[in-house]
Amino acid sequence: MQCEMCGEEIRGPPKLVRVEGAELSVCGRCGRFGTEVQQVRRTDIRTPPRVPGGRPAPVPAPAANAPARKKRDMFDFIEGDIVDDYAARIRRAREAKGLSQKDLAMQLMEKEHLIRKIENSELIPEEGVRRKLEKALGIRLIDAPVTGSEKKAASVLAPTLGDLTVIRKAKK
Repeated sequence: MQCEMCGEEIRGPPKLVRVEGAELSVCGRCGRFGTEVQQVRRTDIRTPPRVPGGRPAPVPAPAANAPARKKRDMFDFIEGDIVDDYAARIRRAREAKGLSQKDLAMQLMEKEHLIRKIENSELIPEEGVRRKLEKALGIRLIDAPVTGSEKKAASVLAPTLGDLTVIRKAKK
């Protein structure tokens, strides 16, 4: 195993230290640069139930052909990038409907403080709040996904790295 700080091979047990908020597995020499963190005990390990004889009960084996569950990531749910002027769009749409921040918050069943922070660009709305805002105000806060024809038009103006590799392959 390599030290995550200096890259040297760790001899002996690695130390788990916190350096500027990041937890790293480091060697003994690099351990002095951070504060040592207690090893996290795994709480997801279950002890098997016991049968009256004191032995663990047999655990049924998972089905051989059962598909493995893919872990979901928050980025799987995001449709696109939020627009840069989201705060101004929300404020304009809210004022056009004649709503105060408090009225909008009550309509969305969210806190007024949240609406205020979003409109002041202090907070980017989460997916659920973004959807509520879009529905209530009739606006769009996500950049539309780029279609195939738009991708071609964009690549004509500014070639990407992928475009350059295609060009170089064509010249050979």
